[in-house]
Amino acid sequence: MLAHILNLLPFELKNYLLDIDEPKYRLKQILNWIYKNRTLDFSLMTTLPESLRQKLKNDFHNFLPEIIKVDISKDGTKKFLLSLNDDNKIEMVLIPNDKKNTLCISSQVGCARNCSFCATASLGLIRNLEVYEILSQVFLAIKELEENKLTNIVLMGMGEPLDNLQNVIKAVKILQEEQSFSFSPRRITISTCGIIPKLKKLADCGLKVKLAVSLNSAIQEKREQLMPVCRKYPLTELKNALLDFRKKTTFRITFEYVMIKDFNVGKEDTKALLKFLGDISCKLNVIKWNEVSSLPFKSPSEEEVAEFILRMQKLSSAVTYRKSRGQDIDAACGQLAGNY
Repeated sequence: MLAHILNLLPFELKNYLLDIDEPKYRLKQILNWIYKNRTLDFSLMTTLPESLRQKLKNDFHNFLPEIIKVDISKDGTKKFLLSLNDDNKIEMVLIPNDKKNTLCISSQVGCARNCSFCATASLGLIRNLEVYEILSQVFLAIKELEENKLTNIVLMGMGEPLDNLQNVIKAVKILQEEQSFSFSPRRITISTCGIIPKLKKLADCGLKVKLAVSLNSAIQEKREQLMPVCRKYPLTELKNALLDFRKKTTFRITFEYVMIKDFNVGKEDTKALLKFLGDISCKLNVIKWNEVSSLPFKSPSEEEVAEFILRMQKLSSAVTYRKSRGQDIDAACGQLAGNY
């Protein structure tokens, strides 16, 4: 199969052009067509000679996932169902908030990690997304926003990003390249359930990016029930890996905590959480569990949430209560399942 044009870092495209004896200025022309004019159709790149357009057509493919369904929430959140080249389906979510527009993108078709509170787990892992399939979601969202700016990208959709680490790293590099998408590292967040060997690779690769950890309990036995990954990578080892990660990044780690009624919002839970987070430079985002009809959990009441947050005020780091967006269209955290 031909390589996709979005798979290329600018220097890789430059080397390709040099190999086919094209002048250096063609690089800027092609990048402008892709990233400023938002077109991948080589035939429309009219500042290029016909011979080069034909070479690009012969050497690269430019397929974009098809948007086959858009659900719009009463809060303005949009969920897009995308069909890939092999007819697999993924979802991405565009979340407007005042002047911010955040895109939640997928890194896999399905997920292998089988977290008990997440709808994506029901799919199992079908396959990793290619670099261009990760970037295509950003490309489509920017076109969808038109004159409005896409401000933030979070890899918190379908899949475990660190299980697709090589492709995720390259995609983020292309997102950050000034000649391509030109996203600031502080505007991109990779979320993980805590795959320790991959965390170490991410820490050592030199990529500047924010990290979010889906924690959901600081009690080993409880986290194992919610997240089977914790059996292989226990909390004590995860904490050591995160402390090491924090030494190698300029950004604080964000911890995500999904609150589940009668399970992880009691006094013992906040006590364990305070102990786990106390010596880590971090932020804590708490969010009520978003209902999935096939799963047995319940969301806590607002009173229970308030009590939980009050007890967490002893933490020296910031604690934020993140209200769910797009619940009514199954677009909120943990609800994505590629339904169609």
